[in-house]
Amino acid sequence: MKNLLFSLSLILAFQFSMAQEYRVYKAPTFREEWSKPSYFPDRIVLNFGEDPSSQASVTWRTDTSIEKAFAEIAVADGAPKFWRNASTIEAATEVLDATAVEVARVKAHYHSVSFKDLKPDTMYAYRVGDGDTWSEWIQFSTASREKDKPFSFLYVGDTQNYILELWSRLIREGYRKAPDAKFIIHAGDLVNVAHRETEWHEWFSAGSFIHSMVPSMVTPGNHEYRSIPELDGEDADRRLSLQWRPQFTLPENGPEGLEALKETVYYMDYQDARIISLNSNILQAEQIPWLEEVLANNPQKWTIVTYHHPLFSASEGRENTRLRDAWKPLFDKYQVDLALQGHDHSYARGRVSPEENVMDGVNTKDQTGTVYVVSVSGGKMYGLRKNAWNDYEAERDRAAENTQLFQVINIEGDKLSFESYTAVGDLYDAFDLEKQEDGTNKFIERKSEAGEERRFSNTISYEDPLPENLETILLSKYPGHEITRVSARRVGQMLHFNVRLEKDGARKELSIDEDGNISE
Repeated sequence: MKNLLFSLSLILAFQFSMAQEYRVYKAPTFREEWSKPSYFPDRIVLNFGEDPSSQASVTWRTDTSIEKAFAEIAVADGAPKFWRNASTIEAATEVLDATAVEVARVKAHYHSVSFKDLKPDTMYAYRVGDGDTWSEWIQFSTASREKDKPFSFLYVGDTQNYILELWSRLIREGYRKAPDAKFIIHAGDLVNVAHRETEWHEWFSAGSFIHSMVPSMVTPGNHEYRSIPELDGEDADRRLSLQWRPQFTLPENGPEGLEALKETVYYMDYQDARIISLNSNILQAEQIPWLEEVLANNPQKWTIVTYHHPLFSASEGRENTRLRDAWKPLFDKYQVDLALQGHDHSYARGRVSPEENVMDGVNTKDQTGTVYVVSVSGGKMYGLRKNAWNDYEAERDRAAENTQLFQVINIEGDKLSFESYTAVGDLYDAFDLEKQEDGTNKFIERKSEAGEERRFSNTISYEDPLPENLETILLSKYPGHEITRVSARRVGQMLHFNVRLEKDGARKELSIDEDGNISE
């Protein structure tokens, strides 16, 4: 009897200790009114046009009481009354009525102005408003017409989750590291739920003034597509985020006659670089004729493509064979230099060296075709798969798990430099490309400048720890399974653990509380 009482006391003591000491992350909650529009301009975002030396557009949001809006723009000057030289342009206004959509429940006016005939290599200041209420004056610079003038830009992978709480530190560190970046490439999955208003508000809040100063080049990910059963029926197809086209003003130089690809497939020429956005979610084959034309008639020295789903996947179970078969032959044929991707919630960088895109007589380690990069900037992380790039005549040179990253890319004449940084500003990866006279690239590996490769095994634990007694209970009931994901939450005073078990490729999701009660 004494032994029984002693055992019970130990169990109770353990449960009390676990409930009191187990650290459960308290994610922020957002009240619906937080993301509602008002009379004051918010969500101000800048986008370049096809020719960034002369074209830029600004888009912003208000409530529906603001029916007429304007932008004012002037060449920026050190004197505070530069506004005396400002021009006023009336905005195009469209209504977004998503009041019937459960995850949005908003009605707003979006206003946009396209600035045309701007002077190249010039700093401008602009503001937006309704004539009485105005934003602050915001500055940006146009591209130079001198093709060899150095410039840099930022590239980030998936934002998607923990946007305000974790992505904010990443994008702000990127801005601190490269304050003169001319634009930012966002390689899809800016949010998790395509139409969710609070998530878009998180994205704009996290980037804050950066979105209004540094033009965004955005491409959609799979999470920018979602069905809307309350509008289209239960079996409706996925559709592009309701907010996408109202809130971004992107070049409309994509494939003609394919309305579904509007403002998702496009390109811009920034000095001596042609930068192309592709849509990897829909109509992939239909983009091929347009892509070939844009690549074949490309006068620029450097060619960069961005899209969401990787041609060479970094994470397990995310192979994109059909996409690779559709697009890679064109990348090889027209010597695309750099492919910037997302989706896999990990980091990988590698290259291919097809005969059409290498230098004759040069060691294969020093020559390269297209360099492919997969990156992640938000807080959601996946594990790396085994290195299967070699199966497709590619080499994976650097990889990472459990690490938020941003990339700074600098182009100066015949040299492109790529550097990847962690959210605390540490260099993680680097390489250079040197353009040769025949259009091919010499590859210079610089990863030795960075530290050791980061994995789940040598970084702060991503998964919540599952107490040993609960692990024993689970593995006894589900022999042969592996615990691959654990997330803790508190319900009242009781701890609950959401657990993923895997066996022979099959997954099982269940919950277990601190008393050992399991629910599937």
